Amino acid sequence: MPENVFVLGLDQHNKRILERMPDARGCRFHSLLSWEEMFGERIAFDDLLSSAQCQLDSFSGSVDAIIGFWDFPVSAMLPLLRNWCGLATASVEEVVMCEHKYWSRIIQQRVIEEYPRFGLVDPSNDREPPANVHFPMWIKPVKSFSSLLAFRVTNVDEFRQALGKIREGIGWVGDPFDALLARVELPPEIAGVGGSFCVAEEAAAGRQVTVEGFRYRGEVVVYGVVDSVRAATCPSFLRYQYPSSLPDSVCIRLAHITRRVVEAIGLERMTFNVEFFWDTVTDTVMLLEINPRHSQSHATLFEDVDGAANHQVALRLALDRDPEHPSGKGAFAVAGKFFLRRYTDGIVRRSPRRDEIDAIEAVVPGTLIDIAVHAGDRLSDLRGQDSYSFELGRVYIGASNEVALTRKFARVEAALPFEFEAVG
Repeated sequence: MPENVFVLGLDQHNKRILERMPDARGCRFHSLLSWEEMFGERIAFDDLLSSAQCQLDSFSGSVDAIIGFWDFPVSAMLPLLRNWCGLATASVEEVVMCEHKYWSRIIQQRVIEEYPRFGLVDPSNDREPPANVHFPMWIKPVKSFSSLLAFRVTNVDEFRQALGKIREGIGWVGDPFDALLARVELPPEIAGVGGSFCVAEEAAAGRQVTVEGFRYRGEVVVYGVVDSVRAATCPSFLRYQYPSSLPDSVCIRLAHITRRVVEAIGLERMTFNVEFFWDTVTDTVMLLEINPRHSQSHATLFEDVDGAANHQVALRLALDRDPEHPSGKGAFAVAGKFFLRRYTDGIVRRSPRRDEIDAIEAVVPGTLIDIAVHAGDRLSDLRGQDSYSFELGRVYIGASNEVALTRKFARVEAALPFEFEAVG
């Protein structure tokens, strides 16, 4: 009989990836709340959890696994729902240790040296950054994702301006995060640091990469390193690229640091991704953050290069199978996820039609185009954007080398017929 696998926040893009996986033949995938339900205008954590529990309770068959690959609230609901169904899982406390940026730094401070100076900030009262944290620095909520409400500041005026913007929007994630924290036994140094607080961290320099891995039966395994390429004049990401072009010696160092941090937290039967900066001048590395999930943004990259998406690791872990990940068995030597961006506000007057997208994909083989905006959308009203640009869509590309990869994207970007009305 097929095994019933429930997927939190399932969307069509990732549904197609799941169904292409080698292990999919033995599974029946069920959507457990849609992406739109999970990330609406308001994230009601307790209501979402209750809805998911009711859906699982009403299912007439066996619940064999529950997986997900999105950030909060999906990542935090997974251990709670697995416990609800009697499935093996890491504890919710271990997940929150990663999700809560300040708590995560406290743990890192105990086991590694490769982290920036950091300090706690209360946006409702503080007007100066922590004394031990120097400019330039990043100021961000203790819980955020996709660089939401994260600002790089270089002086006190910018620091105060950033706090003003954070105060306006922090409740969208901060309030439901508080609902999660109420379910967790917090240590004294964290108990009073809720979702309305921020953390200030000295800005790291260099190339940014993400280490992907998992822990199974006590062993921490790293199976890939992905480059996160940013714009030269803006913190927004241009693309993710796999495999990383960093020297092997640096990747080995990153894997060693990753293992020490994961072992300190736990995360048994969990995937994870850990973001780092490597300074090419000083040869130093700095841990940016650890996420208690694999990255769905990297799924097609692993599929193109290794022959299986990283979703398969999460699936095999949830089913208590050896989560071995293939290497180099895909159709391409290198793969990328490129972001289509606009850096000023505007109203979308025209976005590419499906037939136009299909024609471009046919002319530029090895590409998959996913448009995120529609005619009539005002870019500044879109949710989940970073603080510096607006994401119009994503282009997934496989190629024989990096030069061919970037050339393919240039052809796709030039061919996509967007039209905008500029607004102030």
